[in-house]
Amino acid sequence: MIEHRHETHPEIIKRLKRAEGHLKSVIAMIEGGKPCLDVAQQLHAVEKAIIQAKRTLIQDHLDHCLEEAVGTLPREQRHSIDAFKSITKYL
Repeated sequence: MIEHRHETHPEIIKRLKRAEGHLKSVIAMIEGGKPCLDVAQQLHAVEKAIIQAKRTLIQDHLDHCLEEAVGTLPREQRHSIDAFKSITKYL
């Protein structure tokens, strides 16, 4: 298998490790009988970290892999690709 890396991968790893730390905290909070509001706040932090990691990975893929697959396009054809990349930011 060919190694596949992008500049954003260290940032994605950092976000996922942060989410991992929050998740461990959530587990400990539940085991320790902490209030549901506190647990929910920590779960929200986990969710946000994972969502941002996913978003960064997808955007990076579109910015690099899609560009490589499509290649150089004339300006009038480029609009569809640019619009697609822009709309995915709302996923």
